[in-house]
Amino acid sequence: MVRFHGSWTAPAIIALALATSLSLSSCGSDEKKPNTDVGKGAGPVKDPASPQTVTFFSWVGNEPTMKKLAAEFHKQHPNITIKFENAPAEQAQQVLSTRIAGNTAPDVAYINASDTSDYAARGALVDLGGYMGRSTVVKPDSYVDGFKTFVTWNGTMWGLPFDGETTGLFYRTDRFEEAGIAGPPKTWDEFKADAEKLTDAAKGKYGFEMFASEAAYYFYPWLYQAGGDALTEDGKDIAFNSAAGKTAAAFYVDLAKYSPRDYLNSNSYDGRVAFAKGDVAMYVAGAWFAGTLADEYPKITGKWAAAPLPNGAAGCKTTIAGDSLVMFSQTKVSDAAWLWMEFLSQPGNLANWTYKTEGTLLPPTKALLASDDLAKEKPVLKPFADLMSCGVASTVANPKYPRIETILNEELSKAIYGDQTPAEALDNAAQQGRAILGRH
Repeated sequence: MVRFHGSWTAPAIIALALATSLSLSSCGSDEKKPNTDVGKGAGPVKDPASPQTVTFFSWVGNEPTMKKLAAEFHKQHPNITIKFENAPAEQAQQVLSTRIAGNTAPDVAYINASDTSDYAARGALVDLGGYMGRSTVVKPDSYVDGFKTFVTWNGTMWGLPFDGETTGLFYRTDRFEEAGIAGPPKTWDEFKADAEKLTDAAKGKYGFEMFASEAAYYFYPWLYQAGGDALTEDGKDIAFNSAAGKTAAAFYVDLAKYSPRDYLNSNSYDGRVAFAKGDVAMYVAGAWFAGTLADEYPKITGKWAAAPLPNGAAGCKTTIAGDSLVMFSQTKVSDAAWLWMEFLSQPGNLANWTYKTEGTLLPPTKALLASDDLAKEKPVLKPFADLMSCGVASTVANPKYPRIETILNEELSKAIYGDQTPAEALDNAAQQGRAILGRH
């Protein structure tokens, strides 16, 4: 989940992912099968002949940009009114799941993109294929593959990617210059060498910063770069303790020696202070961190930069997160709902919602990510835009996985503190994870 203006951090993402998955899994299996005929027809969707209201559920309805978009939409479609139904971000998915179960779902919602397949699998969403086939705005091939994976289930797109971010490398340019390092590392070997060179524990200076409390979340980029994955492709077995996974864990856990021990039990948001002070030279985070630094630490502007993560054996890989727009199968105004989704998906509106704001969100389309406009409007986002093509959208749709991730986090945390080896951490987590997967 990506919060507008980048105010959600990794801990919030992890907690909400767990809560969401558990609430989704309680929706039951008695949902109606999705109606695949909705949206089918010839030519562009037309405006309704009489007034209709489209309910739009989200945690961003009070954002000035969203209100402005709704007002502009109403001018263009005077017979359609957008009714915002807001919930706090930390409660949104639970509220939405309850409403779906109670047959009071909204027409359209802005949701965590990775939850799209869960809703689709329960028959809660409209298959958007019919509408997309009639649209001159929304084309499946225009989206980055990683984001398209998020909203695809059984080979069908059930949501429209709307915004997102990638995980990249932030580094203190002043510390690099002091150490005589020409630029950011491009390989794992360079990363480790730079971290070592930038570390002088006696002076309270470190090359990297990591967080045991978020060990699993920040392990994934290294896992993907090594050629590993969290689960097998069918989602039925553990894959993170493969040979590739153990290579990644060994490298990742070893980085603790270049990190301030006082921050190991902290989290990525609180850890921003050490980076801002210059005590830490390299920091892995999502694009949200760029906005945080600009807002909270303007005095260090010009002393830091962002770059793609260093490549591993599998090449350029990184984690991505994002939000999508979905239409619920309970809607009685599907054409009007589609027109709202299509309007929000226009290139100019995607740009206005993402990089043309104070925030640091990225648009989900290839054209906008590669545009000169993005690089001009928000230069700090360019490295993250470049990384989008390397983004790995986790295909883990198994509702049991969040519990497994909690265990993986605990075991990797023990390894970071030196209580067990990285390989033992993965094997222990895998053994417990398989027990969870085997339960009915």
